[in-house]
Amino acid sequence: MIIKGNRELKDHYHELCSGDIFIGTISSRHMKSFMLIDLLERNINCLPSPLSQILNSSKAAQALILRDWMLPHTCVITKRTELIETINRYNKNGIGPVVSKENHLHCGYGVRRWDTIETLYSFTALSESSYPFVVQPFCEDFTDIRVIIVGDYTEAYTRHNPNNFRMNIAAGGKSHPYILKNEEKEFCYAIMKRSKFPFAHIDLMITGNNNKYLSEIALNGGIKGASISREELDKKKQDLLEKLAKNS
Repeated sequence: MIIKGNRELKDHYHELCSGDIFIGTISSRHMKSFMLIDLLERNINCLPSPLSQILNSSKAAQALILRDWMLPHTCVITKRTELIETINRYNKNGIGPVVSKENHLHCGYGVRRWDTIETLYSFTALSESSYPFVVQPFCEDFTDIRVIIVGDYTEAYTRHNPNNFRMNIAAGGKSHPYILKNEEKEFCYAIMKRSKFPFAHIDLMITGNNNKYLSEIALNGGIKGASISREELDKKKQDLLEKLAKNS
């Protein structure tokens, strides 16, 4: 049986058997992880993969699993003691300004810059609801690149905002086409392989000394700087998922 979309999944959820396929992303934010675990245990093939769906909705999960591709000293903070340990490590390494990323906010709205990690601690000490979040050193000299990969289709563009460290176009950034180098493509493919993304919107940071780092990855994202239309892109994604389903 091949199930497409959340409505059909809901109607046939308890009828699914080992080897059946679900094509789509689970829309229920609060039930997503439980449903994906259940489908995995029942040997239901999910497209996109359960791992990619979890990472898509959590910056903290991305920083945990994809840390090797991110800026050095990027970490997930889940409780106060971990933040204290990170303060020690950051100060030991001479790290000044830092950036925090709120777990579920997108379009740059959950990204905040702090002059020191102590300032961040003073703020979070007043609210346990701040956890979990991602913290990493603030990087000033870098090129922000949005990469879109769906099967054989690849497109990239830079994003720049002279008035805001948030480069997102939604936050006022401007875009220009960018030609990916082979090593940058391979970097993206390695991230997608590890995170089991069948397609991806990947934000890269290319520093002044040409080091490559992952900022974020998503199954879907803004395409204001892209030449492809939303309709064309969605069709490419759906066609790829159905092709993967046939080959399962």
